[in-house]
Amino acid sequence: MLVNKKMYKKIRKFLFKLDPEKAHNLSLSCLKIVGKFPFILKKISKPIEDSALERELFGLKFKNPVGLAAGLDKNAKYYKELSMLGFGFIEIGTVTPRPQPGNEKKRLFRLVEDSAIINRMGFNNEGVEAVLKRLKKNTSVLIGGNIGKNTATPPEGYTTDYIECFEKLHPVVDYFTLNVSCPNVNSHAKLNDTDYLKELIAEIQSLNKTKEKQKPILLKISPDLTDEQLLDIIELVKETKIDGIIATNTTTSRENLISPYQDEKGGLSGKPLKERSTEVIRFLAKHSNKAFPIIGVGGIHSAKDALEKIEAGADLVQIYTGFIYKGPKLIRKINKAIWKKVKSIVRMHFSLNSLARR
Repeated sequence: MLVNKKMYKKIRKFLFKLDPEKAHNLSLSCLKIVGKFPFILKKISKPIEDSALERELFGLKFKNPVGLAAGLDKNAKYYKELSMLGFGFIEIGTVTPRPQPGNEKKRLFRLVEDSAIINRMGFNNEGVEAVLKRLKKNTSVLIGGNIGKNTATPPEGYTTDYIECFEKLHPVVDYFTLNVSCPNVNSHAKLNDTDYLKELIAEIQSLNKTKEKQKPILLKISPDLTDEQLLDIIELVKETKIDGIIATNTTTSRENLISPYQDEKGGLSGKPLKERSTEVIRFLAKHSNKAFPIIGVGGIHSAKDALEKIEAGADLVQIYTGFIYKGPKLIRKINKAIWKKVKSIVRMHFSLNSLARR
């Protein structure tokens, strides 16, 4: 049973006739069932396993540099099966302290003509306790924990929400992402304040230092930041010594869209975000002199897109919308392209060394 490009197009055609959120849930439920037979998932995706793809970053070893971005597996129900498809790491969430339903439906829209998605999910999740229970069963998947605040939490309680998620998930995740840039949660203004971010990061880091094993802490930023704000982010990283940046979240921009859903409120992801997210990565890498790790995400629909982000300064990449449009084979294609690039560099160095010895 091999899901080739032609077959995936047929599956996608069927799924795209369904409501996006129903299709999302159906796909993951089917993945869970098929996951009981790991050999089938490996035949579907044919993952590449090679030491040349391994990456070491903030004290962690990633089996390959292609991860799943937060939002697909909000409640840590499918991380094991998703990992079998070939991902090097899985970021779950966004997780909040208490369960919440998110925004009213309809809240997820496919912009097929633009190879994009607009979502205004609103941090719908089952809460930190449910996620903790599931992740306690994890034995081998490298997990990132994307954490946020409950929508109903007043500004004076934001830090407490992040701390509660951090404290409870600390034993079961490998790194944390502070999601402070989602455009789909009300009362987010305080999280755009650099002074508050410094305060939040300081509190989380202080708690982290009390642990026997400290976990890396990353900040996920918006693609809609100005150059001046990006310079502030670089200074923030330098001052707080946070472990890295995920660039970028979804955008509120609607430039050059043609889909009839283009005016729906929410965060836009997919191909229209590709150039801007790469620009942000390049800006951060250049103006910081590559002073900190960057995970690049936004608009990756091909191996070429992923390589562009790596060349711009990303150490790892994540996919989400491209995974939905292109299927599991995208993971393999990206890893294969990176593998070829690594091997090419190795061969070139070997040739240069051989010439130098003559």
